[in-house]
Amino acid sequence: MQLRYSFRLYPNGPQRSALARAFGCARVVYNDALRARETARAAGKAFLKTGDLSKLLITEAKKTMERAWLGDVSAVVLQQSLRDLDTAYRNFFDGLKGKRPRMGAPRFKSRKDTRQAVRFTANARWKITTGGDLSLPKIGDVRVKWSRNLPSVPSTVTVIKNAAGRYFASFVVETEPAMLPRTEPVIGIDLGLGHFAVLSDGTKTDAPRFLCRAEKKLKRAQQNLSRKTKGSNNRDKARVKVARAHAQVADARREFHHQLSTRIIRDNQAIAVEDLAVKGLARTRLAKSVHDAGWSAFVTMLEYKAARYGRTFIRIGRFEPTSQVCSACGVKDGPKPLHVRVWTCGACGAVLDRDINAAVNVARAAGLAVSACRAQLRPRLVPAQRIEAGTHRDGQTTVVGIPGL
Repeated sequence: MQLRYSFRLYPNGPQRSALARAFGCARVVYNDALRARETARAAGKAFLKTGDLSKLLITEAKKTMERAWLGDVSAVVLQQSLRDLDTAYRNFFDGLKGKRPRMGAPRFKSRKDTRQAVRFTANARWKITTGGDLSLPKIGDVRVKWSRNLPSVPSTVTVIKNAAGRYFASFVVETEPAMLPRTEPVIGIDLGLGHFAVLSDGTKTDAPRFLCRAEKKLKRAQQNLSRKTKGSNNRDKARVKVARAHAQVADARREFHHQLSTRIIRDNQAIAVEDLAVKGLARTRLAKSVHDAGWSAFVTMLEYKAARYGRTFIRIGRFEPTSQVCSACGVKDGPKPLHVRVWTCGACGAVLDRDINAAVNVARAAGLAVSACRAQLRPRLVPAQRIEAGTHRDGQTTVVGIPGL
């Protein structure tokens, strides 16, 4: 399986200029290719192939005065820019055919985009030096902050500059699955806002709410940005401060997701989650909290880590009534408002925690055998029906009670 490892880069002044030149050349080739294809489409001509675009927009363009500066960067970067355009068109057409979720048509890139990236394949002859630097063609040896060792030789490296002005090297590595020892526990997970994840064994993980905790800092940075004159250097500095504040929130959330997903994968043999309609929830009044939780990123981590470490990962349908069914007796008790966190089953009298009960039902809907004992808060005596209570003496006024299941 292929994995992506990302490390922080620290280019010096000339290297930053060379990277900016590479970003700009890749963007120009991408836009030229997109313009050529759109012009051919408007004229009713055939779809231009990548080979023809490469010859016209790279090989021939370098010989002209207007595009002679394309020779200042590696040709691999320009070729990969055309590959990116092919991918954008392929995703667009697959969306129209129903093979994947719909995506918009390819759009022109801007030099003001918050994210810039170039990709180097093995043909570019990049390498990792003995001193631990990343040697890139026509850029130089860039210092890398290695946080771990790469499991194998990378096939490609993508250099990324994000909105906060930070540089990263993203390596694509081919790895073999690393099977963990088999374990017995299987769990269902109910994702929420009050508690980020509630497991069917009763474990609850509070939602860290990183965005909520950083709102005051973000507000001050945004207000400072709004006071700056458009187009000024001070405004650009203020924009970077806002971007860095948001990057800190995103980094903290990602670290939380990694730690929690790794712990769940390590301790359980099978994991079941509900396929949540995140896009729909993000259009409600809870939009900020939904985005702050980052459920989709967390579930994606669970899925690929399960595949890597030999665990079973199951998604159940979003229309399963996990919050309406009693996990003790299986009776559907109907929908309940969100403020109802504890409810009593009208059939068996079990007092249930809403979130733990939902997690147990998620696991059962996925076909996992889990115990519902932790879903019940406490047993309760409930009145028995006369036909179930056995023989009654005439005039009996007491009510026979049976313990709830």
